[in-house]
Amino acid sequence: MPAQTHKSARTIRIANAVFFFISGFGYTTWASRIPSIQHQLHLNEAQLGAALFALPIGLMATMPITGQLLSRFSSSKIMLFGAVAFTVMLGLLGYVTQYWQFIIVLFCFGSSRNLLNLSTNTEALGVQALYKKSIMTTFHGIWSLAGFGGAALSYLMVYFSVVPTYHLLTVSTVLIVLAFAFYANMLHQPPVQQAKKPIFSLPDKDLLKFSLICFGSMACENIMYDWSGIYMHKAVVDSKRVAVASFVIFMVTVTLGRFIGDRIVHRVGIKKFLQYSGVLIVSGFTLAVAFPSVPVVITGFAIIGFGVSCIVPLVFAQAGKSKTMSNGPAMAAISTIGYLGFLVIPPLVGFIAQATNLRWSFGLTIILGTVIIIMASKIEE
Repeated sequence: MPAQTHKSARTIRIANAVFFFISGFGYTTWASRIPSIQHQLHLNEAQLGAALFALPIGLMATMPITGQLLSRFSSSKIMLFGAVAFTVMLGLLGYVTQYWQFIIVLFCFGSSRNLLNLSTNTEALGVQALYKKSIMTTFHGIWSLAGFGGAALSYLMVYFSVVPTYHLLTVSTVLIVLAFAFYANMLHQPPVQQAKKPIFSLPDKDLLKFSLICFGSMACENIMYDWSGIYMHKAVVDSKRVAVASFVIFMVTVTLGRFIGDRIVHRVGIKKFLQYSGVLIVSGFTLAVAFPSVPVVITGFAIIGFGVSCIVPLVFAQAGKSKTMSNGPAMAAISTIGYLGFLVIPPLVGFIAQATNLRWSFGLTIILGTVIIIMASKIEE
C-alpha cells in the first residue's frame, strides 16, 4: 500500500503524469532527430545500427541495479535522479561530433532512461492504489501525448533547419525545470523490503507469458522509434519532412490507443485485446513492407501505432498483481525480458538493411507480431 500523504490523489497523479511527460517528450525528441544526427556524423546504416546498440546495452546494464535500488530507496528519489540524468544526456546528444562520443552518450542515455522509466512506472503502481478504476494506460497515454508533442516540435525544427544542438539543449533545459517543479508533489512511498535475491531476477512462471509479449512489443515499438523515419526517407521517398511527419502520425495513433485502451480492455478482456494488438502489428508492417508508397506506409505506421499502444502498460500492470514479487522488482524482472527485444532487434535491423535492404530488415517485425499473438492465446482469464 502507498504511504499516507496529506496531498490529494489528483495532485499526486498530476505530478506522476509530468514525469511520464518528461520521459515521452525527451525520448521522441531524440528519436525524431536520428536522421539528422546520422547525416551530421556521416553514418551508414550498419554504423548507425552498431551505435544504437549502446542505448539498450546501457539500459540493460542498469536493469538489475535499478531493481535493487527500488527495493531499498523511495521510487520518487530514483525517479528524480533518473529524470535529471536522462535530460542531461539528451542535451549532450546534440553536441557529439565523433562516432565514439555518440556511442558513449547513447550508453549513458539508455542507462538514465531505465532509471527514469522503471521508477516512474513503480511510482504509478502506488498511485494506482489510490484509485478504484484503472489509470495505468492513461499514464502511458500521457507518455505518448508528450511523445507526439516531441515529434511535432522536431518536425518544426527540421522544417526551419534548426540544428540538433540547439533543439536538444533547449528541450533538455525545460524538462529539467519541470522535474524539479513537480517532485515535491510525488507520492514518496517507502520501498518494500524483500528477501535477498540474486541481482538478476527473472519473472515468475505466471508473468513469463506477459514478459515475452513485452519482448515483441518493445522490439517493434523501438524499431519504429529508431528506423521508421529512415525507412520512409530511404526506402519510400527522399524527404526528411515526410519522414518526420510519418513518425508523428505513428505517435498520434499510439497516443489515441492508450487513451481509449482501458475501455476496450474492459469490454473484450486482456487476452483478446493483446491478440488484436498482435494482428494490428503484423498487418501494419506487412503493408509498409509490401507496398512502399507514401500513403500506404503512413497507413501501415498508423496501424502499428494502435497495435503497440497498450501492450506495455497492460503488461506492467500485471507486475502489480504478482503474488511472489513486490512492484519494483517485478517491474524490473518483466522489463529484463522485454528490453532484450529493445536491445537486440532494432540494431539488427541496421545490419540486415546494410546486407540486403530496409524492406527485408523490416520483415523481422512480422515474426515479432506473430509471437505476440501466440503468447496472448496462452493467457488464462
